[in-house]
Amino acid sequence: MTIDFSIEITIIGIIFVTVAIVEFFIFRKNRKIENDLVKREEDAKYKMYEITILSELSDKIGYSLGVQNVIEIITGSLRDIIDYDAVSYMLLLPEKIIFRVYIEKPVSHKFINNVKQKMLDSVSALLKADFKNTKIEETSWGTVTDDESNGQVGSFFNIPLIISGKIVGLLNVADTRVGYYKEKEIATVNGIAQQADLAVTRLQKVVDSENSKLNAMVASMTDGVVMTDMDNRMIVVNPAARKALGFENKSDLSISDFAGKLGIKLDLRDKIEESVRLEKVFISDEISLGESFFQIIISPVKDNWKNLGCVIVFRDITREKEVERIKEDFTSMIVHELRSPLDSIKKMTELMRVSQVNKAKREECFQMIYSSSSDMLELINNLLDIAKIEAGKFELAKQKSDIKKIIESRILFFDIAAKDVKVKISSQFGKDVPDMVEFDPHTISEVLNNLISNAIKFTKENGSVVVQALLHKRGEGLQKEAEDAGINWFIKNDITDIPDSLLVAVTDNGIGIAPDQINKLFNKFVQAKSTFVQKGGTGLGLAIIKSIIDSHGGIVGAGSIEGQGSTFYFTLPIS
Repeated sequence: MTIDFSIEITIIGIIFVTVAIVEFFIFRKNRKIENDLVKREEDAKYKMYEITILSELSDKIGYSLGVQNVIEIITGSLRDIIDYDAVSYMLLLPEKIIFRVYIEKPVSHKFINNVKQKMLDSVSALLKADFKNTKIEETSWGTVTDDESNGQVGSFFNIPLIISGKIVGLLNVADTRVGYYKEKEIATVNGIAQQADLAVTRLQKVVDSENSKLNAMVASMTDGVVMTDMDNRMIVVNPAARKALGFENKSDLSISDFAGKLGIKLDLRDKIEESVRLEKVFISDEISLGESFFQIIISPVKDNWKNLGCVIVFRDITREKEVERIKEDFTSMIVHELRSPLDSIKKMTELMRVSQVNKAKREECFQMIYSSSSDMLELINNLLDIAKIEAGKFELAKQKSDIKKIIESRILFFDIAAKDVKVKISSQFGKDVPDMVEFDPHTISEVLNNLISNAIKFTKENGSVVVQALLHKRGEGLQKEAEDAGINWFIKNDITDIPDSLLVAVTDNGIGIAPDQINKLFNKFVQAKSTFVQKGGTGLGLAIIKSIIDSHGGIVGAGSIEGQGSTFYFTLPIS
């Protein structure tokens, strides 16, 4: 019995130990499973946080994604995975540092200043720079500060914010509890920041690519364009804007530079603030800058109802003012040209109506009335031709024609008028001038009428007018071709890039034209002020000539020596 009992006790002990060992292993396995579950829950929590933050960055910000947006979204969401007394960020800008702190639990100003100093020390060490004299723009929100709190910064960590390889800011999490933050919390926040930084960097590359295209377009604009952000920093300044205010050689520009140039003419800062605040477009009156005139347009820039800054356009209206003035002069000249013949007609008719005039005097009155009405009709016809040309209704009737015969007929037509003022009129042809060339004989006759009439008008007594024609070959110089044909004229430019053409010129030895007026002669407005029309007439004929020759595919031009004479020429391409 005793032996059996001992065996039973031994067996029971073995069973008990075995059960204990099994339970121990089961306990350890359950604990491991439990720990794994907890770890998985935490990992899932952190992963979900990452996904949520990145999704919010993507959904809420889009193309307006920026470092400050990223930091504010992260700081606004940190409380979901980590406990802290305050979370702060620093954003490094060229002219200042933005420091913002969110207070979760009451802390003192001393605590906040301590956090700020630790962040500055960290940034200084990372960038090897001194920020002692840098302006710091400080803002706090969340729970109010409590200066009676004695809590010091017990634990904290900084996360650098890096965009395109450059440190642009710092994120800080701080608490009064000593040694509170473990590696896992730091790693999680750091991972989120890195993911956000990558998202911003990728988008920044896209934005930079689009900006380069936009900048290229803005740079090519003739109007000056300046864009500023909400802090009045200049983001875009195109070459036209630099030129408008004389900043072509100045590299670093600020809004103060532009405001200083405008001075009392326009309070630029005030108008920018007003435009952004009231969300309205401001358009200035004309402002003179040097020898130019500008209209300045200031408009707010918004993205999804969020103010981004403003754009300032310097619209150069110098040419418009010049054209407006020229048109006014032109209108006054036309009125004057109409008034003179009308006044003559009125006086002649009154004379014939109220007094007895002899036959000779009556004939003189009729001649003056006829001459005045003819002048008026010519002016009206010229104006109608100009209107027809402007409306695109000018048509040519080209046909094979003999330029020599047309020139001779025009000389015969003007021979009597030339003899009346003691001017000799003749023709001169190169040996290779073709007999037949395709052009509109009617309009080319008009061109010759105008050029010959002007030449006679501006040539002194005993002077001469020569109508010349030669065949021009592409690549040959006009001067050499004229010399070979025995032609003397006032064309000095040895033009060689004209295609094979019939060249016709009218040369006189009259009063000549001032050099600064040559390029204005064929403009229907500008030539009204030139010395070319000081002897009367509107000068519209030259503008009509240019349109006729342009329609033929040729060119017109003039050469002159003041006091010696002038040459007007045109070309007719030979197909």
